[in-house]
Amino acid sequence: MRYRTLLLALLASATALMAADPFEGTWKLNPSKSKYKTPAPKAVTIVITEKGEDLDVNITGTAANGAPIASHYTMPTKGGAGKIIQSPYDGVSTKRPSANKREIGYMKGGKVVYSATPTLSADGKTMTATLKGTDAVGQAVEGTAVYEKQ
Repeated sequence: MRYRTLLLALLASATALMAADPFEGTWKLNPSKSKYKTPAPKAVTIVITEKGEDLDVNITGTAANGAPIASHYTMPTKGGAGKIIQSPYDGVSTKRPSANKREIGYMKGGKVVYSATPTLSADGKTMTATLKGTDAVGQAVEGTAVYEKQ
C-alpha cells in the first residue's frame, strides 16, 4: 500500500512537470477587442507547438495594407535566443518573466526593431500582446492585440 501511494505521487509529479506550455495552441486575432495606435492587421493566426525544449511559432495573416504576414521560428520554452526559419527578421529572442508572460524581441542587423509582450489570461483562453516597433512588412506598429485560443 505504501509503495502504491508513493508511485501515484511520483506519477502525479511527472505529469505536472510534463504539462504543455500554456502558450501552445492556435490563436486568432480578435480585431474588435484589439487597440492599435497605428493601422491594425486585417487578420493574424499564430500556431504555437511545443517541440522538446522549444516552441515552434508560425505566424500568418494579412497586414493593414493587404500585404501577407508570414513568420516561422523556434524559441526556447525557458527563454533565450531563438532560431529563424522564415521571417523578414534575422533574429528573435525571448525572456519568460513568469509562466503566463513572455517578452519577445525581433531583430534586424542585431538590433531589436519590434517587440511583443504576450500575457495569458488566468483561464488560458485569451492572449493579450503589447506591440511596438516596425512590423514584418516595414510598417510602424504600436498597440495591444487580443488573441483568442481556438
